Amino acid sequence: MADMTVPCGEGLINLRAGAIIMRDGKFLMVTNGKSDYLYSVGGRIKFGETAEEAVVREVYEETGARLEIDRLGFVHENYFYGDSPSNMGKLIYELVFFYYMKVPEDFEPKCAAETSDGFEERLCWISPDDPVKFYPDFFRTELKNPETTVKHSVNDER
Repeated sequence: MADMTVPCGEGLINLRAGAIIMRDGKFLMVTNGKSDYLYSVGGRIKFGETAEEAVVREVYEETGARLEIDRLGFVHENYFYGDSPSNMGKLIYELVFFYYMKVPEDFEPKCAAETSDGFEERLCWISPDDPVKFYPDFFRTELKNPETTVKHSVNDER
């Protein structure tokens, strides 16, 4: 199945699903050997799957564990310029559905994933106050005291 990335004019539209995996006030993020920032576990929705199916698949691909969804937490609209070889400098509109995941006591994530351009990914637990750059940056405030409502967030780097 193809990723839900669609050309639109000079830019791209991405549909993604992201996971919020929390334990002891920290949340699980991903890094790689290329980027100077961390990003959420998750990825592009594939044509033919729902956002919920995509987040369960992505969590499994990136952590080796099949986690269940607890609830939808955020719908995030994001305009930014691409920084990978396939989309360098292109304006991207991304719509992301972030789901809180149920995290069992024995959860021990093991990352065996890589970026679309071949960089090995690694997992790390961070707290909202860690002085590192990560996306989405609203996690810094919103995950300190998670709410049960679905929130809408917009980021525009144009």
